[in-house]
Amino acid sequence: MSDIQAIVLAAGKGTRMRSSLPKVLHELAGKPMLVRILDTLARAGFACPLVVVDAGESRVRHVIGDRVHYVDQGERRGTGGAAAAALAALPPATSRVLIVHGDEPLIEAATYQEMLARQDETGAPIVLLTTHARDLRGFGRVIRGRDGRIEALVQEGDLTAEQRTVTEVNLGAYVICTGFLRGALERLRPHPPKGEYYLTDVIHEAVAAGETVEAITVPGGEEIMGINDLSHLEHATRAIYRATARRLMAAGVTILDTASTFVGDDVRIGSGTILSPFTIIEGNTVIGEDCVIGPSAHIVSSRLGDRCQVLSSTVRDSSLADDVRVGPYAHVRDGAVIGPHCEILTHAEIKGSRLGPGTKMHHFGYVGDAEIGANVNIGAGVVTCNFDGRTKHRTIVGNGAFLGSDTMLRAPITIGDNAATGAGSVVTHDVPANTTVAGVPARPLTSPESGERGEG
Repeated sequence: MSDIQAIVLAAGKGTRMRSSLPKVLHELAGKPMLVRILDTLARAGFACPLVVVDAGESRVRHVIGDRVHYVDQGERRGTGGAAAAALAALPPATSRVLIVHGDEPLIEAATYQEMLARQDETGAPIVLLTTHARDLRGFGRVIRGRDGRIEALVQEGDLTAEQRTVTEVNLGAYVICTGFLRGALERLRPHPPKGEYYLTDVIHEAVAAGETVEAITVPGGEEIMGINDLSHLEHATRAIYRATARRLMAAGVTILDTASTFVGDDVRIGSGTILSPFTIIEGNTVIGEDCVIGPSAHIVSSRLGDRCQVLSSTVRDSSLADDVRVGPYAHVRDGAVIGPHCEILTHAEIKGSRLGPGTKMHHFGYVGDAEIGANVNIGAGVVTCNFDGRTKHRTIVGNGAFLGSDTMLRAPITIGDNAATGAGSVVTHDVPANTTVAGVPARPLTSPESGERGEG
């Protein structure tokens, strides 16, 4: 589609959001609205659209990065002015444009493709997108003649009493021939009191020129309409969560209460898994089969194997193998990799560490920046002292080691296979395999040759 360019109008302040955050960066089910729109456009075949932004606003660029071409709107002159700024930045070969608004995040890629196909079939200079809704939210109406042809788009404030009964609304997405659009924008007149130019007026220009305006009318009503304030944002968020829940339940996932369970639409979950109330699952999370998640679990951008349990705990940016138990009140984060059959229970925190198969940490403590072997017992209150005030250091614990309660491991340090520490030990030096140490600072109670750990 080298002759077609997508344009996203994203310079609006969104004053009705009552927030200093740019409107298009407000999150919708875990993603900024503008990110959702760009993802959808990519699926529709537009990998690098033009995005019209406020010249003085840097936060959009910071969030979106270099996946788009930016166009500074310059003087704020309404949607017509924004479209004109985008046209000036188009490649010369562009014959038509798909224009979308940055606050219309629920339109699907297939809908954009259908609009393009309708323009191909009919040759109409404009194809717009409409829906029928009960909650009209102050949207402009699509006015049709007796023959069903579109005659105008009328803003809420300009509607006659008869027109107010119309339920068809304009969704703010258009396929427009570039040549026609250039001429139409030149003929637009500003609207009082702000002197803004409305992109919707190009419909009137087409009708006045005797051109046919085509439309794709999609179901969905207010669930796919634009987001003008925080109540609309909440409504759209619930729509995404409901749709995701339906998809998951159809695939064999049990959700005990969809009203209190929030799963992002990028999440994948295997059949047989149960989601309990007050659970939030976000990002590119993948959860295996026959897991039990929640109640009150929060999982972000993580991978869980089969038969895992996460109870009243947070798992973030981490990986859990099969048959792992987490919680209650545990925190697994920042690239932790947990081996099969591990147990990380009450008030335990694992950060940036790797735990081998069968390792257990049943009570409060902290393991950070560590390599823990298989079948290690991590007693209550164990802490890896990984930060010296300037640098993070690694802790290595061998297979079968026993870390007694309240052990402090001052990194960098290595604990050998089958070594043990006594309760309350402060370990400042490496411990050889098969050796027991205890005390402050910890000293050996056994030697590697004795093969006995002694008491600790």
